Amino acid sequence: MRKTRSLLLLGASALLMALGGCSDSGSDFDVSSQIGPNPVLPDPNPKLVPDLKVAEVIGWGDNQTPTVPDGLKITAYAKDLANPRTVHTLPNGDVLVIQSTGPNTEPLTRPKDAIRGWIMAIAHGSGGGSGKPSNLITLLRDTNRDGVVDERHDILTGLASPFGVAWADDTLYVAATDAVLAYPYKLGSTEAITTAPRVVTELPGGPINHHWTKDLALSPDKRFLYASVGSNSNITENGLEAEKDRAAIWQIDRQTGASKLYATGLRNPNGLTFHPETGMLWAVANERDELGPNLVPDYMTSVQEGAFYGWPWSYYGNHVDARVHPPRPDMAEKAIAPDYALSSHVAALGLTFGNGSALPQAFRNGAFIGEHGSWNRTAFNGYKVAFVPFGNGKPSGKTQDFVTGFIEGDKAHGRPVGVGIDGTGALLVADDAGGTVWRVASADGTVSPQPVGTDDNVAVPPAPQPEPPPAPNIQP
Repeated sequence: MRKTRSLLLLGASALLMALGGCSDSGSDFDVSSQIGPNPVLPDPNPKLVPDLKVAEVIGWGDNQTPTVPDGLKITAYAKDLANPRTVHTLPNGDVLVIQSTGPNTEPLTRPKDAIRGWIMAIAHGSGGGSGKPSNLITLLRDTNRDGVVDERHDILTGLASPFGVAWADDTLYVAATDAVLAYPYKLGSTEAITTAPRVVTELPGGPINHHWTKDLALSPDKRFLYASVGSNSNITENGLEAEKDRAAIWQIDRQTGASKLYATGLRNPNGLTFHPETGMLWAVANERDELGPNLVPDYMTSVQEGAFYGWPWSYYGNHVDARVHPPRPDMAEKAIAPDYALSSHVAALGLTFGNGSALPQAFRNGAFIGEHGSWNRTAFNGYKVAFVPFGNGKPSGKTQDFVTGFIEGDKAHGRPVGVGIDGTGALLVADDAGGTVWRVASADGTVSPQPVGTDDNVAVPPAPQPEPPPAPNIQP
């Protein structure tokens, strides 16, 4: 295996040197034309090796912070974390920071795989250089609600690449890379959890596990957990059999563990969250690569039960991906288009709503999106937190840059991932490459009257609906 990896890396290096001069044929493309409900979709432009521009992570210097709009202030809520990926606020205002790294079990079968691994190593940096092991959950407590962390406790360690969490009925649910686990946890405790977990349900894991992050959301009625499971490939190069129950959002009964595919055809969904007013489930998704620098736009969408969103046979409705064999025109025909495009390769991984926050009024009805940033185009895209205004439970305008400054020239100070609202109503941003959780608050010091947990920020549960047909599994 070591010899195979070395040979593949050598081949990848040769390809990079040979094709390093390739230009981004879409460098004059108007990225803003791909933001909104009707994105411009150019013709596919696949290449042997995709366009590349990798931002080397340099971290944050003393007194350096990202940039926010006027009327806001940004501070480091917690530093020296080990790849912070998501944040989750408990009903008492304590914040859980989920830190994780991938399982590194995916075999290298093509030179492209070695290229991707090399790129990811550079682009992720050292997670802030903390030197501590990752794959743990840390509790942060702001005892007097002044926006400064007073206590910090590691409550769970040694996890298998965790990402999403939820809390209900004295139980902390953790979506590891291969299972949803339930741990006994009483609100307010700062003691390390040592009790063995109950396995709620197993999730697709290795040996490939191409998209390893598994996000988690709790339904407004507290009955179900929703887990995101990304695809096992870019575009089925590992075979359709490797995609069983993947590229999907699962619905899981949290008491019995019974599960079903709630929606399918989403290549790499994350950021699962319920809209506070409508109770509708929303997600962001990373679309496919290697069709050129301006295909395919990543997106944010409401998640309809029983719906199919196209992957792998099509994108944005019935735009057929001719690389997939055997073709399935029947599947492409039934695919629905997502609600809102974010432009290509921004790598959207985090989503939360500003409703009920203590941010300025302009940001209290809309979605915050953590865009981890591109690597497969020659002009950077993403590397920011964007805000999309909403009206009547739907996107109602163009995205606005909300947190920027992660990129400086060809270097990256950090990369935003998960976003959430803390116990004071400020926005938290998990910066995995920078090893930091950032806090964005109103400059005038406004805070919310009381903490609202991530799992409790839904005012109206969705109305009961007739049982739809099950979401189609992408396997033939």
